[in-house]
Amino acid sequence: METIADILQRAKLRAKEMNLPYEGAFLPAEALIVLQENPEAKLIDVRSKAEWDWVGRIPGAIEIEWQFYPAMQINPDFLDHLSKKVPTKDSPVMFICRSGVRSNQAAAAASESGYQNCYNILEGFEGDKDASGHRGIKGGWKAGGLPWVQG
Repeated sequence: METIADILQRAKLRAKEMNLPYEGAFLPAEALIVLQENPEAKLIDVRSKAEWDWVGRIPGAIEIEWQFYPAMQINPDFLDHLSKKVPTKDSPVMFICRSGVRSNQAAAAASESGYQNCYNILEGFEGDKDASGHRGIKGGWKAGGLPWVQG
C-alpha cells in the first residue's frame, strides 16, 4: 500500500521537474489521501463564489477567492484571509481551483509569504476541457469521483 511519504515524495519530485516555486504538486486523488491521513493538512479552494455556488463545493475545504467573479480581479486580501484560516505556516496547505492555474498562483503567493508546505492540486476541480469543450469529465477532482456536493 502506498504511504503518505510516497505521495509527498512524488509531489515534491513533480515540483522540481516543473520548476515550481513551492513544495509540491498533487494529483487530486493524492491530495484527498493526504487530507484524510494528515489532520494538519488544509485544503484551500481558491475558485470564485460563483463557481462554488454553481459548479460545486468540496466538503471541508476552506474557501478563499483568489479572484472575484465576474471581472476576475485578484483578491488583494487573499493572504490576510489565508493567515486567519491557516495561522500555522508549517501546516501542509493544498490549493485547488478549476483547472490548476489559479491554485498555482495562490500556492506561489502563499509560499512567498512564508508558508513552508504549499502544494498545488494539478487538474483542479474540473480538469481539462474534453473534445466538446466541456470540463468536469476529463481529469480533476470531480471526474475522479472524489467527495463534492452541488453548490
